[in-house]
Amino acid sequence: MKITIEWTYHHKGLETTFRSDEMPPVQALLIAEELKKTGKVKHMTFIDQYDSTWSVKEIKKYLKEIETEPSNVTVYFDGGYDLESQKAGLGFAIYFEQNGKSYRTRKNLMQLGLRSNNEAEYAALYGSILELEVIGVHHQTVRFIGDSQVVINQMSGEWPIYEKELTNWANKIDEKLNQLAIKPEFELVSRKGNEEADRLATQALNNTIIEGKIELD
Repeated sequence: MKITIEWTYHHKGLETTFRSDEMPPVQALLIAEELKKTGKVKHMTFIDQYDSTWSVKEIKKYLKEIETEPSNVTVYFDGGYDLESQKAGLGFAIYFEQNGKSYRTRKNLMQLGLRSNNEAEYAALYGSILELEVIGVHHQTVRFIGDSQVVINQMSGEWPIYEKELTNWANKIDEKLNQLAIKPEFELVSRKGNEEADRLATQALNNTIIEGKIELD
């Protein structure tokens, strides 16, 4: 969840309203405390990305409830396709926080029955969402980062989808995201910026299967 702070600043009979950028709830509470210390804040409201308002008490309760659940989730995904063998390699790395610690889980797999590299990219994205369900991610915003212009632009609504196969994948992805109440944020990066997921996809094509979770420093 991301929070925006809106507050009325009062000074010498003059009033004006300010609105912050979006930020995590913990950061919003800290900044709110600093603003209150000025003694010039007359009214303060916390607003989430769905335009719902929150009180300080409600935000603290929410943070307590999600303390043991994964949060601040970022997913890197990539798919590769070998035309000659008609095999697809799917790879994804998921970064998240839980119980005050940071983790990374990564996984790859080979998949048959796909027809193109674009389909492999969609399959990798879908696979990463299935893994989010396993981890226990739900009811939050998740960043999905990939180097496929087709997938990122189509899933974000920037480009139309004409191919039936890709439409089917997009529908499956939207259905799963809705089921988990995950709000996706899609981000396009270069292949170099997606090096970890790209390597996992290539390793899957080479029959090197990887799956693991580590705690990060």
